[in-house]
Amino acid sequence: MNANREVEGRKVTSNFAAACVEQCRALTAAIAQAKEKLVAEFKEAFEIHERLLHLAVNEAEALAWETDYPHLVFPTLALEKVRVAANWRARQELLLQGDGSLAFAA
Repeated sequence: MNANREVEGRKVTSNFAAACVEQCRALTAAIAQAKEKLVAEFKEAFEIHERLLHLAVNEAEALAWETDYPHLVFPTLALEKVRVAANWRARQELLLQGDGSLAFAA
């Protein structure tokens, strides 16, 4: 559907198209704000490197956008990805602190 049309020599955008664009911008901004809050909160709580945390949250966002309701799915996915990253980081620290014999146990 073409949202733009010419009326008396001027281009007019339909209200529907403008509303869709505005909703998309609002949704994108809300997810970006949630990402920043998650990174700030979990950076201290799980003591994860910020880069690893951003990667986990970005992966959750990418998966959320593949659904019909990204704004509903994103928080749960992000929390799951952050927990996995925290567990991975803790395991890596244990392996580095040990004598190396646990490295082959996995």
